[in-house]
Amino acid sequence: MALPPLREELVLHPGPALPDGQPSWTLHDPVRQLFFRLDWPTFEILKRWSQANVEAIAADVCANTTLDMQTQDVERVIEFLAGHQLTRPEPGRADEWAERWARQRSSLWKWLLHHYLFFRIPLWRPDAWLHRWLPAARLFGTSSFRWLTVAALLVGVGQAARQWDVFQASLVDAFSWQGLAAYGLALFVTKFLHELGHAFTAKHYGCRVPTMGVAFLVMWPVAYTDTNETWKLTDARRRLRVACAGIVTELHIAAWATLAWAFLPDGAWRSAAFVLATTSWLVTLAINASPFMRFDGYFILSDALDMPNLHERSFALARWHLRERLFDLREPVPEFLSSARTRAMIGFAWATWVYRCVLFLGIALLVYQFFLKVLGILLFAVEIGWFIMAPLRQEWVAWRARWPRIRASSRTRWTVALLFTAVLLTLLPWPTRSTATALLRPAEIWPVYAPGHARLEALPFWDGQPVALGAELMSLHSYELTQRRAALSARLQGLQWQAATAGFDAETRKQLLVSEDIVSATRAELANVEAELQTYRPTAPFAGHLRDVDPDLRPGQWVARRERIGLLVRDDGRWIVETWVDEDMVRTIAVGDAAVFIAPAAPLRGLALEVASIDRDTARSLPRPEVAAQSGGHLLTREKGNQLVPEHGAYHVVLTLQDPLPEMLSGQSWRGQLSISGRWEPPAARYARQILAVLVRELGF
Repeated sequence: MALPPLREELVLHPGPALPDGQPSWTLHDPVRQLFFRLDWPTFEILKRWSQANVEAIAADVCANTTLDMQTQDVERVIEFLAGHQLTRPEPGRADEWAERWARQRSSLWKWLLHHYLFFRIPLWRPDAWLHRWLPAARLFGTSSFRWLTVAALLVGVGQAARQWDVFQASLVDAFSWQGLAAYGLALFVTKFLHELGHAFTAKHYGCRVPTMGVAFLVMWPVAYTDTNETWKLTDARRRLRVACAGIVTELHIAAWATLAWAFLPDGAWRSAAFVLATTSWLVTLAINASPFMRFDGYFILSDALDMPNLHERSFALARWHLRERLFDLREPVPEFLSSARTRAMIGFAWATWVYRCVLFLGIALLVYQFFLKVLGILLFAVEIGWFIMAPLRQEWVAWRARWPRIRASSRTRWTVALLFTAVLLTLLPWPTRSTATALLRPAEIWPVYAPGHARLEALPFWDGQPVALGAELMSLHSYELTQRRAALSARLQGLQWQAATAGFDAETRKQLLVSEDIVSATRAELANVEAELQTYRPTAPFAGHLRDVDPDLRPGQWVARRERIGLLVRDDGRWIVETWVDEDMVRTIAVGDAAVFIAPAAPLRGLALEVASIDRDTARSLPRPEVAAQSGGHLLTREKGNQLVPEHGAYHVVLTLQDPLPEMLSGQSWRGQLSISGRWEPPAARYARQILAVLVRELGF
């Protein structure tokens, strides 16, 4: 095989030692600003490229080095160089290059798709400017400045601790127009200094910085600095310093912003300093430090491990590992690493895939919820196709290419059997068992509430005492109602006196009919007040025992409106269990289903129950806070107007006991876990219903 000529502008730099100890070299393509890490065998082949013969190069390497070189190794290097366009086009092969260019050129749709997901806008060529200002920038990298920053941080933190209440309240000023403008300007300056941190550090180590600008990742703007030339550095620690420079710069800004907050007067700039000292660098650290995207965290991890192209290499290992586990193809590993590092890279690849899938789908959902619905659906479809379907299609193509070996492998039959079993298990009906927090209580109870703010005058019964039918449970005094009753009584007496003396005066006789109407209205209003006062002296609607009475409650104390004084429990031995369940759970249960109730705090091992009733309509409010999530229950609720409102539809379910309760429970209420055996249903049915419900709701069917 004849060797194609290499491009003349390529530059070869010494590289760091590889993990296995062999030397490496970095091949620089200055036209495309790309760098390629070469190992020792590849370097020896390139060193003999002028021999222009595959067999001669392989033989010369074997004769003059300790390497065992085969012609296939030289051919793979040729394929690598040609595939990455590092060779010159040979005369007479223009058609081949035109065809390759046509394959690389994408359609308008693919171009738009790729540039929607990620594109860069270079705004500045800073290399000459960086060179002029590098001596001044080096002052910020000295140990003296670092110690000065530490001192500024300590002073700022000390001042913030002394004014902690003011420090917590500083964010309020940021919600004004002046505060938002100051914060926006401060954030812009911070991001600019972040990128200058990368640029000056790279320039300090002799690397060229060709461009700085803005990159858009799924339409989200992020600043970028082209520091690709750091791959020329042989010391991995220097590359690591360049990658960390942006985050370190923002940490320095946060330290000085804390000091500035301590001395600035109240206003917009102090609020901006507060944001820079707290939330700004935390958000930046959370985003930039993530190694799952190609931000600072990825390059920091790549340089710390000295593993260029960490994503691509870990993805290749994960795909190889998946094929081996599924089909046992016994293909060679993409690269030989220690077992611990191989497992770590495979786990890193799967974590990156999951992270990106969740991130981009979340962005699409945000666009759908807060912007155009059509745009959100389009983004959702694009990201499903690009990040899920496209990789699956590529892997399917790889499986098809290996189909003869896959079909011949015994592992394949086990994989297919397990996959078929898993699918079958999701489609076959299974007995459902629904669990929820429930409340065990007597079947008939009557809460005793204070109808309004009042003073307790008498409390005849204490906790646990028997109460007869019609007995007065408590006596409350309402000053407002008492005064209203006295005023209405006096007014009624005056009106009655005027009506009785109307016959002695001609003028009053004319107003007699009007006076009678006023008397009737006053008498009715007085009757209403009397009836309302009667609610302050409630009587027992049935015989039972009074429970849950506050032992510290004494006559003469004031009680609040709707404050519960006690609970009247009928002593007839009937108990029920009640709960509220969501729509998914109510669909799987029916009247007559068996259930079990377990209350850990009660002396019960398990109560056999039967579903007695299920409400057809959802509850507008939750009368039992014991089953709400805020109290440790299962039902998500929110507070609205002093009531607990379920976040989703909640149906009231009542269950009856099949066996009598022990005497030791004595009318108390117990919270526990309820388990209901519902009808048989395929596990996939719930997800299918949810997907269908979302489609029907969002498409407007």
